[in-house]
Amino acid sequence: MRLYHGSNVEVRNPRLLRSDRRLDFGPGFYLTSSLEQASRWAVLSARRRRKGSPFVTVYEFDERLLDEFDTLGFTGATADWLDYIAANRSGEPFNDDYDVVFGPVADDATMPTLNGFFAGIYTTEETLERLMPQNLKDQYAFRTQRAIDALTCIEVIRP
Repeated sequence: MRLYHGSNVEVRNPRLLRSDRRLDFGPGFYLTSSLEQASRWAVLSARRRRKGSPFVTVYEFDERLLDEFDTLGFTGATADWLDYIAANRSGEPFNDDYDVVFGPVADDATMPTLNGFFAGIYTTEETLERLMPQNLKDQYAFRTQRAIDALTCIEVIRP
């Protein structure tokens, strides 16, 4: 499977970095199967950091390897997905040690709805109902170096 990573720098040899950032699936190396989504991430990353240029690094990943890793997958915007990202974004993540977590991405377009949920304005059901019409892209968080090492860099492109 082809996966894409958007950044303000080329990332040919990814490694696991510890971060205080509160991301949907916790700390990890994030990718998507959408070239369009990775291109947007690259442009945003370069703009927000005010250095570098937008780059999309293309990786190949053998999906059969998922059987060898401890994985957690969300097939859509579900109550379990919502609870998981809420815990990670609140800074009180579940105590888990998954190698790879994948599912929908909570991006800038979804944040008003998700912030309403985090603030207790919307119930789980209301939040999921508001998210349904949105075309949620996917994301893969490779959360261990062992999983990251299974990625093969194919090329780096400029969006």
